Amino acid sequence: METSFTGFLYAVADFIIHIDKHLQVLASEYGLWLYGILFVIIFCETGLVVTPFLPGDSLLFAAGSLASVSGSQLDAHLLFVVFFVAAVLGDSVNYAVGHKLGPKVFDFRKSRFFNPDHLAKTHAFFEKYGGKTIIIARFIPIIRTFAPFVAGIGAMAYPRFILFNILGALLWVGLFSYSGYFFGQLPFVQENFKFLILAIIVFSLLPPVIEYLKHRYGASGR
Repeated sequence: METSFTGFLYAVADFIIHIDKHLQVLASEYGLWLYGILFVIIFCETGLVVTPFLPGDSLLFAAGSLASVSGSQLDAHLLFVVFFVAAVLGDSVNYAVGHKLGPKVFDFRKSRFFNPDHLAKTHAFFEKYGGKTIIIARFIPIIRTFAPFVAGIGAMAYPRFILFNILGALLWVGLFSYSGYFFGQLPFVQENFKFLILAIIVFSLLPPVIEYLKHRYGASGR
């Protein structure tokens, strides 16, 4: 069981790190169906609290880069629309699930589906940043997946949530997908694509790591 799970994690990591090559293979095998595959990945990454490990930032960038290749079946603007709709719908479903389950999810000490630490950290983000958390969280893995869920539990009214949801999706999808489209085919980027993807992942993880270190060493210093 442990070996199969380790193999699964390795497969996910390999897909993310070599995401450009995997997308090229998927494009050649599935053609325009790739839009649907990309939609499902982003929808699940943002809409299901059990799949925060799926690629987000790196996928947007790599797909935008692939769209800029001459002869590619992907269109950058249609790609933006697909990613945007997936991101908004994903967060909306996540919010609805959180609203339905309510605060009782915080009573789960050990759960196969909910990590209490992730929920607590995301709740702390709401305490610190308020409604802006939905926008800020778009750029932070894991927090991005849990933020709309916690918002649905009771941190935010839906009319306010959907406004931040749409604005956050516009900024997130626009920044990464069009960055990939305009810069993904530069020789330097092409030659160092794997390292760039790793840099995007590391950069995205910096905010929660910094918050964790501040909390840990700040608490120990008291």
